[in-house]
This record gives sequence, structure tokens and C-alpha cells, in this order.
Amino acid sequence: MDLKLDKPICFFDLETTGVNVSNDRIVEISIIKINIDKTEDSKTWLINPTIPIPPKVSVIHGITDEMVKDMPNFSELATEISEFIKDCHLAGFNSNKFDVPMLIEEFLRADFDFDISNIEMIDVQNIFHKMEKRTLSAAYKFYCGKEHENAHSSLSDARATYEVFKSQLEKYNELEKNIKFLSNFSRMRRNLDLSGYILENEKGKPIFSFGKYKGNEISDVLKNDPGYYSWIMKSDFPKYTKNILNKIRLSELNNKIT
Repeated sequence: MDLKLDKPICFFDLETTGVNVSNDRIVEISIIKINIDKTEDSKTWLINPTIPIPPKVSVIHGITDEMVKDMPNFSELATEISEFIKDCHLAGFNSNKFDVPMLIEEFLRADFDFDISNIEMIDVQNIFHKMEKRTLSAAYKFYCGKEHENAHSSLSDARATYEVFKSQLEKYNELEKNIKFLSNFSRMRRNLDLSGYILENEKGKPIFSFGKYKGNEISDVLKNDPGYYSWIMKSDFPKYTKNILNKIRLSELNNKIT
């Protein structure tokens, strides 16, 4: 793989109890770390989510309550997982929209501050959708000429994602082989809070992406309807979204003081 790496890059995949970032939990995480010298390290953790895994979800990924009942919970594994991906870029399939927000939410629930400000995130699905518009299994067959036999196994999905990514770099000459370009290219929109509730407009100002103030600059909403901030902070939004909104509010208050 002819990719310039300034630090290792981790291809990862999660299996979870569901798709709600605020309420669901991780039950398995697999990470393939590609080091600067292109050697690989990989790890997989089964995790006790501390909440029941719905049977319909177990049918999809094959992980049951019985399989994880004696496994450590995320809080017990947070340090180990953090150390493995520390100072690494992150990559996955649909990772910008789901896997990264879910992972960060778990770190926050464990009172663990995992800093993503100095890393790049590459979403292989977004590259794929911009180029071909397919699913991971179709991408694997299209780019690699193979059937994805163990779909929804986190290690198999992480491996397939890595192989698809390598094939994308070989297939498309317009894809620059550096992390910064690929991170920017694999974004669908400019999220400030990972889950996409807070975006950045063309002027670089934070805006809401939902509700009655969709498209409005947050500074204006905070000034004209301060109760909206309180409603969000009390509602079922991801912790990371609330943290970002609180930082924006504090910045606005400091601007008023100065």
C-alpha cells in the first residue's frame, strides 16, 4: 500500500446492541493497526455492554448475552483500548457517522477523555459512495473480487474495510496517498460534533442541523432562545454533542465579556 503515514492508522469496526449512539453500547471491537513501517498489529475485545443485547441484533452479529456476561465492560477496557489507538489516525466503514461517535461516547461514559483533535478520520464508506455507491459486501466484491463470507463479524469487517481501502488507492489515481487528503475526501459534510447535530456553515460558523433552528447559527439561537440550550442539555443527545455545544456557549459568553 503506497500511503504516506505520519503516524499509524487504525482500521476498526464495532458490533453493538443497536444504532442509537446515546443509548446503545459496544459488544465487540476489532482494530487493525497499520504502523508507519506498514507492519500490522490487531486486537479484538468482547465487551459486556451492561444492557441486554436484543435477540434481533444477536441474529445479525452472532453475539449473545451469554457470550459477554463474563467479559469486562467498556470502562474496564477503556485504558487498554485507548493505549492501542493512541496517536493513531482512525478509519472505518461508515465510521464518521457511527463507529467513531459510538466509540467516543463510550469513552465519555467511562469518564475517559479521549482526544481526537490531532487525528484524521477516514471513512472508507464515504469514499466508496462518492465513487461507486454500494455496501461493504458489494465494495469487497467490486474492489477485491472476493465474497465477504463473514459479514457482521467485527474482525472480518475490519479486514474487508482495510482491503477495500487499499484497492481504492490502487484504482483511483485522483486519490492522493496522504492521510489529510483522504480524511477530507471521505467526509460527506463538516460535522463539529461527530454525530452531525452541529455543523459548520460556509462562513465557518457553527449551526444546528436539526429541529426548528435547522441551519441557524448557534450564536443567534443562544442569544434569542437560551432555553433551547437547556432543552438540548437535558434531552437524549450524545454526550459529545452536548460537550461541543457547551464549548460553543462558553466561547460566546467569553466573547461578550471581552
